[in-house]
Amino acid sequence: MPRSALSIGTMDNQLKELRMLAGKAENRRTETGIPRVAMVQGKIPEHMLAAIYDPMINLILQGSKTMTVGSQTFRYDPATYFVMSIDLPAVGSVHPSTSGEPYLAVSLTLDPAVLSTLFADLPKPVSRTDNGLGFSVASVTPELMDAWVRMLRLMGDPAAIAALAPVYEREIIFRVLQGPHGWMLREIAAPDTAMARVNLAIQWIRQDFAEPIGVERLAERASMSVSAFHRHFKAVTNLSPLQYQKRVRLLQARTLMVADAKSVMAAAFEVGYESATQFSRDYVRVFGLPPSQDANRILGNTKATSK
Repeated sequence: MPRSALSIGTMDNQLKELRMLAGKAENRRTETGIPRVAMVQGKIPEHMLAAIYDPMINLILQGSKTMTVGSQTFRYDPATYFVMSIDLPAVGSVHPSTSGEPYLAVSLTLDPAVLSTLFADLPKPVSRTDNGLGFSVASVTPELMDAWVRMLRLMGDPAAIAALAPVYEREIIFRVLQGPHGWMLREIAAPDTAMARVNLAIQWIRQDFAEPIGVERLAERASMSVSAFHRHFKAVTNLSPLQYQKRVRLLQARTLMVADAKSVMAAAFEVGYESATQFSRDYVRVFGLPPSQDANRILGNTKATSK
């Protein structure tokens, strides 16, 4: 039998086992008992999919997902994984499989300390070539899938988690490093790369997203010229610094209206807008509806789904 056929057969079996292991996931982030490993299944409330996503490796097991960051949309299906090396304001949507099975996925949140210790044990790469984005989709390999299988099997063997989960976590990250987007993980963990500096700026924006930001000040703190900072920030996030802050504000406002029942005015002012008119204008550009209509629609859909 050709090697490719063997690989396909192996991956099919691995995927079936992963689906079985993650079968108890709920339609929200479901903890597995394994540090930084979570799973999710089914139709996820819309406002939870439009959020600031933490750096992670996300593996699709069933169904599909689309993720829009800035003006760029990615779609990923079973046996593909999504790498985010930075905090990203994104809008996602999940879909069942063509035969009707619910969306199912597992994720590993990236820990900078784990990345740093792993990289210290590996030889430095000779070079890297990529387009600069801090997120992308890739096809999974049998080796990466096998590491995920062994990781999720630990849910049935809690006594082994402390000893084995760190080993499997390092292996998952190592397998991603061997793939087409492994450079992103190296860049974000290195202390003086453009991506690492952009990541620091992202943390500053997130900490004070309701306050006016000065791009000049951010560039100075990142030790870059304004033009270089703006160029690298856009290359990594697909957003300008001001667009990034605006997306963070709008996502937070949406959560305030849907989850905390805040009024449009209260939500707008809480996230830093001084004009409700400007807030509504920006909101429509991103979400397609005025704030109150969008919040009522999401709440109506949530109630209908829960019945």
